[in-house]
Amino acid sequence: MGLKGKTLFVTGASRGIGLAISMRAARDGANVVIAAKTAEPHPKLPGTIYTAAEDIERAGGQALPLVVDVRSEEAVQTAVDAAVERFGGIDICVNNASAISLTGTLETDIKRYDLMHQINLRGTFLTSKACLPHLRRAANPHVLMLSPPLDMNPRWFGPHVAYTIAKYGMSMCVLGMAEEFRGEIAFNALWPHTPIATAAIRNRFGDEGMRETRTPEIMGEAAYAILNKDAKTFSGQFLLDDEVLAIAGVTDLRQYRVDPAAPLRVDLFVDPARYPLNET
Repeated sequence: MGLKGKTLFVTGASRGIGLAISMRAARDGANVVIAAKTAEPHPKLPGTIYTAAEDIERAGGQALPLVVDVRSEEAVQTAVDAAVERFGGIDICVNNASAISLTGTLETDIKRYDLMHQINLRGTFLTSKACLPHLRRAANPHVLMLSPPLDMNPRWFGPHVAYTIAKYGMSMCVLGMAEEFRGEIAFNALWPHTPIATAAIRNRFGDEGMRETRTPEIMGEAAYAILNKDAKTFSGQFLLDDEVLAIAGVTDLRQYRVDPAAPLRVDLFVDPARYPLNET
């Protein structure tokens, strides 16, 4: 179907996975609303909403960079209104903005706990809700969460229960909203099978850890495939990036490897016994 002329509202789109999804849509000639907080350069994280807008327009799309704190109902609604005024509507909502702290209960201060839940869960619910009236008027409306498959195995909770609850909250929005809007609006979740080479991963694992990752472009291609599905029938799915591409007939993934000589690492929340990793 392609995304030419479609309008995407993407949270956290100034860098990383959010930008990769936006860039793939831009190559079709899509309109992208960059809803993120970074207006000024960050010392450790490259990119701002304005540099992202330049990249998107160079790729062939139209961009609307907006400073948005997804924790604020007023900020989200103002951004949605601005998007509709500029582009005439919203066809796709991508909930990518997220906060992370892989800490145990005693090491997780309440400020950090609140931040994760306000951005990950509340922000996802709020942004989806604000976009819904416009999605209902779209031809093939999609909401995509960047969140993991739901797995109640204690191994995913014990080391960092606060983060897991916040991230699984995004996936539970998929579960509930897909049922609530079945046959009308698609709600799906996408998660990387391996860690993705972003600045956040580099800051956490260093250059050596980056060798075991794939590039953000694999998530851009996987999201693109999902967003071109029929919204009336393809909903309520919890998908891994390489799984989506395999369904589309793409099984040679070497172009996405940061270091072809290094073994790939399986990402958090992915059970390798349930989801075997394609190393090619």
